[in-house]
Amino acid sequence: MLINCVAYQEGARLVDLPIEGISDHLDKPDCFVWVALRDPSAQELDAMRLEFDLHPLAVEDASHGHQRPKVEEYGQALFVVMKLIEFVDGELNVGEVAVFAGPNYILSVRTGSKQHFLGVRERCEREPHLLKQGSGYVLYALMDAVVDRYFPILAVLQTELESIEERIFIRGATRVNVQRLYELKRKVMVLKHAVSPLLQFAGKLYGGRVPAVCEKTQAYFRDVSDHLARIDAAIDSIRDTIATAITVNLSMATIEESEVTKRLAAWAAIFAVATAFAGIWGMNFENMPELKLKWGYPAALALIVGTCSFVWWRFRRARWL
Repeated sequence: MLINCVAYQEGARLVDLPIEGISDHLDKPDCFVWVALRDPSAQELDAMRLEFDLHPLAVEDASHGHQRPKVEEYGQALFVVMKLIEFVDGELNVGEVAVFAGPNYILSVRTGSKQHFLGVRERCEREPHLLKQGSGYVLYALMDAVVDRYFPILAVLQTELESIEERIFIRGATRVNVQRLYELKRKVMVLKHAVSPLLQFAGKLYGGRVPAVCEKTQAYFRDVSDHLARIDAAIDSIRDTIATAITVNLSMATIEESEVTKRLAAWAAIFAVATAFAGIWGMNFENMPELKLKWGYPAALALIVGTCSFVWWRFRRARWL
């Protein structure tokens, strides 16, 4: 569906347009058209292709979705794909926004996400001296909004990791910790797949040869790239910490198993002592004088109990029990 379609001239909002009126404003000097679509139909995308003379391959990518974040040039136009990530019921929902940026137009196509960019349009309209730079500044504002929305997600993931780390040394929590760590690792990878490719391509928008659309806004795209680099570094740090935490959890599991094994071995040794005494006196040879003593049975029990108690004390002192 069409969210809005507005023409701007000299950084000021000129008029809201129907789709049919777009071509009338594309040839006006210092004028560009900003169109926003959400989950568009094939007919709507085809209408945009005809109005803006978009490349068929870029339109096909935008219509099919599920694209890797990228920046591609088609003549004087740019085609940018970014991932929109948001938490929905504790899980990460991944949407997509495809942006077509030409010398006199900007078209954003949002799919699979409830996030909107109304705040971006309001921000740009509050800064007409910047909006005057045209579609390049709008492209920057859209990219900046997408990247800035990654920071709260990153903060949530870091908080979740800290929560798991606090439970690592709690006895009996190993299985739950490992499960939570792998779930967190999966979420981190979702964010990684959105950030790393975009960081790689963002370098094409500033410094050296840049697309004509971005010539006046290179400093702004450098700022976006810096934010992406910070997020990417933080993601790598989280991944390293997760790997360390998983190793520590597995070590804790091994230690707990070792403790159980030591306890079982200690109790087996205690019962082995009692069994050895009982086995000796259970042979019932005729020339075993202690079998005919009046106090033989209580003495045997006392010896067994005393010896087992001494062995228990030794294991207790060695912290096996």
